[in-house]
Amino acid sequence: MTICPLCRSAHSLEPITGPGDRVYRCCRECLLICVEERFRPTVKEEEERYRTHRNGVCHPGHVRFLNQALEQSLPHLDPGMSGLDYGCGPVPTLSVLLRDHGIICSDYDPIFFPNLPEGPFDFIYATECFEHFFSPDKELRRVQDLLAPGGILTIMTEQWATPEDFSAWHYARDLTHVSFYHARTIDFICSRYGFSRMESTNARVVVLKKI
Repeated sequence: MTICPLCRSAHSLEPITGPGDRVYRCCRECLLICVEERFRPTVKEEEERYRTHRNGVCHPGHVRFLNQALEQSLPHLDPGMSGLDYGCGPVPTLSVLLRDHGIICSDYDPIFFPNLPEGPFDFIYATECFEHFFSPDKELRRVQDLLAPGGILTIMTEQWATPEDFSAWHYARDLTHVSFYHARTIDFICSRYGFSRMESTNARVVVLKKI
């Protein structure tokens, strides 16, 4: 792997120590950390892993988890808006929660709900899916195309801080997590794909507005 899967810089990837036996590379340009291709999970392995999650409105813990994203993004949404849960998993939940706010949200997941609805959308949620992207550049261009001008993109993913912390980071131990973002990576995403950052008081939740 010689090209960064986010910024597409050639020969910018350097080895970085991570947990377990996988090989990780960090991009000097955008600070994305990615797993080498040979360590990516198969679709079957991904599906088996995702089906072990306790998702759905019937699971209070999952609802509390997703409410972190809702709390940061709802001030930017209005009843009657239409959006998309990008990477909703096997049991759509955000779309159900948003109905209580009078907001329509469609579901998409490459494994479980592979028919991608047509945009443009007023908002897109990408909760706990950016870390699963094999090709972040491809996915972000797709999200960018689906989102209307002025639309809101809410990303929920943990961010790495220092190489020392990354070497023992629990988040990187999940074998379906293959892309890891730094605060500077988010700044790069804003610059490259045309977003401005909105206020968020939760470090795990990034709220962006399409320019």
